[in-house]
Amino acid sequence: MEEENFIKELKDGKRSAYSKLIDDFEQKVFATCISFVPNKEDAEDIAQDVFVEVFNSINKFKGNSKLSTWIYRITTNKCLEFIRKKNTKKRFAFLQSIMGTEIPIDKTSYFTEMNHPGIIMENKEKSDIIFKAINELPDAQRVVFTLSKIDGKSYQEISEITDKSLSSVESLMFRAKKNLQGLLEKFYKNENYRKF
Repeated sequence: MEEENFIKELKDGKRSAYSKLIDDFEQKVFATCISFVPNKEDAEDIAQDVFVEVFNSINKFKGNSKLSTWIYRITTNKCLEFIRKKNTKKRFAFLQSIMGTEIPIDKTSYFTEMNHPGIIMENKEKSDIIFKAINELPDAQRVVFTLSKIDGKSYQEISEITDKSLSSVESLMFRAKKNLQGLLEKFYKNENYRKF
């Protein structure tokens, strides 16, 4: 009942409700963003976009799921959107370099947030490779793997966030692990690599 009143206050545009929403979810949303996009500035930008979307769309929220589930769904979609745009820019830069009109590429490492609580890696180079491999997974597998292994969500929570059945989440996780294993073997060749 408390959540219903809170949602009503949000829909009525009450400033105190918006402040509470940000207090309650700011860190959680940022933690999820940084799981998908391990760069502090970009994760902060995406988190801001998430709250703008939440504020703009709250009147469309039907209450079929918990408010938190709906917010996480928006967060994962915004992260995927960002990753797709980033990959498009990379492809564009690559095409330009082939055409002879090169764009200077920033050589500094993108992965600024390797202290994220969900990530305990042996070293930065390995975590760069692991994130690159995760980003090569199909979207559905990437979402399930990231929410589970990096963001620490249970399969039940992931099922609610992604609106997929529990068995579908398990199956996506199984395929994600299998695909990651192949990708990491390719990246590391003869080196030992971390198994998930």
